Amino acid sequence: MANDPTPAALLAKQVAAKAERKLRARRDGAPGVWSGLGMMGLIGWSVVVPTLLGAALGLWLDTRHPGAHPWTLALLMAGLVLGCLNAWRWVDQQDRAIHQADREADQAAERTARGVTKAEANNAQNGAVRHQAED
Repeated sequence: MANDPTPAALLAKQVAAKAERKLRARRDGAPGVWSGLGMMGLIGWSVVVPTLLGAALGLWLDTRHPGAHPWTLALLMAGLVLGCLNAWRWVDQQDRAIHQADREADQAAERTARGVTKAEANNAQNGAVRHQAED
């Protein structure tokens, strides 16, 4: 039970974590509408470009080397799958980066909160020493 944090220490930790998040949000700024539209456009183009390239290559192959099976449909689907995988990879990478930044900020806030509680403990201890010296 001696290692259990006091209610004041827990409150200080929570306040420090919220303050750190607010400061980070103020510093980084909220993404605007144009940022969101830009990301949607980037994801859209990462799907559309490979799909259109697959369709174009399929049309070219169908005109140059006609066969029993059309190349256009097969390469269109291959381009679509490749584009979707590319978009998924990019979104996952962005999501990991955001969560990593949040974890690092939370760890920094926790270290700050621990520093606050240590300072409070030092102040309390120094006050007790001063009080004993005065007696």
